[in-house]
Order: sequence, then C-alpha cells, then structure tokens
Amino acid sequence: MPRSLLPPLLLLLLAVDRAQTTRPCFPGCQCEVETFGLFDSFSLTRVDCSGLGPHVVPVPIPLDTAHLDLSSNRLETVNESVLAGPGYTTLAGLDLSHNLLTSISPTAFSRLRYLESLDLSHNGLAALPAETFASCPLSDVNLSYNRLREVSLSAFTTHSQGRALHVDLSHNLIHRLVPRPVRASLPAPTIQSLNLAWNRLRTVPSLQGLPLRYLSLDGNPLAAIGPGAFTGLTGLTQLSLASLQGVPQLVPHGFRELSGLQVLDLSGNPKLRWAGAETLSGLGSLQELDLSGTSLLPLPDTLLHHLPALQSVSVGQDVQCRRLVREGTYPRQPGSVPKVALHCGDIRESAARRPDVL
Repeated sequence: MPRSLLPPLLLLLLAVDRAQTTRPCFPGCQCEVETFGLFDSFSLTRVDCSGLGPHVVPVPIPLDTAHLDLSSNRLETVNESVLAGPGYTTLAGLDLSHNLLTSISPTAFSRLRYLESLDLSHNGLAALPAETFASCPLSDVNLSYNRLREVSLSAFTTHSQGRALHVDLSHNLIHRLVPRPVRASLPAPTIQSLNLAWNRLRTVPSLQGLPLRYLSLDGNPLAAIGPGAFTGLTGLTQLSLASLQGVPQLVPHGFRELSGLQVLDLSGNPKLRWAGAETLSGLGSLQELDLSGTSLLPLPDTLLHHLPALQSVSVGQDVQCRRLVREGTYPRQPGSVPKVALHCGDIRESAARRPDVL
C-alpha cells in the first residue's frame, strides 16, 4: 500500500518507530537497546565495553547485539575464540580501535557472517593476512594509524555479494600495494573508496580491477604522475593528491585514463609546476579543481580547452573561479563561438551579496 494511503494512526506509529532503553550487561559494559517497528517488534543492542582492560575478553553479549565496542582495552591479540559465542552471530559492527594489536589471526573474523563495519585503527598492526575478511560481508574497514608496510589487495576480498567496500589505510608505512593476481580464485575486492593518505608510496599503485570511485593519495612522496599511472580506473570520480611530499611532477597526459573524473584536489603543493596545459588533458568530465596552496597560477589560457565540463576552480583561501560564458554581440554572427573564461572572486563576498532564501 502506498504510504500516502496509510491510515493516519498507522502513519503516526511509523513516525515514532524507534526508542532506546538500557538492559543488564556484563560488569563494566553498557548495553543500549534500540527498538524499531510497530509496537517495538524489532530490537538491536549496542554493547560498549571500551576502556575496561584486556581482562574483558572474551565477553558474553546479548543475542541481539548489533554493535560491540572493545576499543581502548590494551588488547594485544584477537583470535577466533575471543570473538565467539551466541551474541556474535548477529554482530554487524565491531570496534577494536586504540588497542595494542600487532597481529591478527587469519580466522579471527571467520564466524562473523553479518559483520559490515570493522574499526582496527590506532593499533600496531604490521601485516594483514590473506583472506582475513573473506567470510564477512564488510562495507567499511578502518585500518588507519597502524604500521602496515606492504598490503595485498587480495586481503580485502569479502563475502559482500557486490556491495561497495570503503577501505581506510591512511597514516601507515605503506610503500607497496600488492596487486591482486590475474588468475586469483576469489573474486576481486569491491573497493569503491580507498584512502591511502600519508603513507610512503613513491608511485601510484596499480589498482586495476577495482571498481574505485574515490581515491586519496594525500601526503605521499610521489615522485611523478605520468601516462599509465591510473590505468583501469575509468570509473574514478574523485581523486585527491593534496600535500604531496617532496617535489612531485605532473607529466603531460598523466590523467588521460580518468575520463570519468569529476573532482580533482591538488591543493597544498607549493612546489607543483605546470608541464603544459596537456597536463590535464583527458579530463573531459572534470567539474571541480582545487589548486589552492599551489604555484599553478596564473592558469594557462588553454586550460578550459582541455576541461570542457569544468565549473569551478579553487585558487586560494575563500577565492574561487567559476566558468563564465560570454555570448558576445547580439544577434550572434554566423560562425561565431561564445567565449569561455574563468571569473574569480571572494566566496565570502558572494555569499554576503546573495539574498536570503526562505
């Protein structure tokens, strides 16, 4: 039945279909119950056992537990026995951040068949076993602020059935990403968002075969970005290359594989220099370009020729250039072409002049 045809009383009940209560819990932990649906017909429990110490595991949890927080407990190891028990079968979210983990058992998460979100950030992990997440339908895994040096993309093959996966590997020591073998038995990881910011990558890693939409390489010591660097990433829509370390070089046609890119961030690179307007050739779908904190000014006259879809360019704090089309004299002469230019101004002044909209 369409929602507009539901009786008024039922609409009211559906509008107020969520409530929170507490329930008895393991000593030191807090259990919060969220009820959903008509007459509280469905409930999920969030269990917070953070900051209690390593003695807390293994911890028994309610049967309907959806999220378990084990952060800040000085845990040194996590294996299958730690994450076992009746309540773990429904677990959708697990927080193991801010512990002392240096390694993970390859089967640690093998029983968590409904796990969607996993936070392992702020630990001391130095390696990631192959097929670590193969049994989980993960959609979000956070491995930032660890000590990972070399990571295999095959480690992120999950039981997701095509669901998009978001991976955060920022603030590690990664100098190499091992590509997935061409003839691998397991399906390719469904990574759509990959954060590799602030690692030790000197070249753009090979990411072919991934359905990437967002990629961040901020803060890496990339030496050069040339043709072929982004091979196989035609579906990428957002790319961030902000605050690169050293003196990165933008080689002509370095972005030519990124025909679907819509947003490019090159901010915070004061030593970046143009290598000709062809540097950005191939970016036919680019709409937003951030050049603030760079030396890429003034903009080349031929920039708009290579970026037909460009709408705005950020060139400094609160300063933005927008695409402006000048039609010329009217009526238009046969064969005349409108002039396209970038008009720059202060964002704050524009906002102040904009009338209020109610």
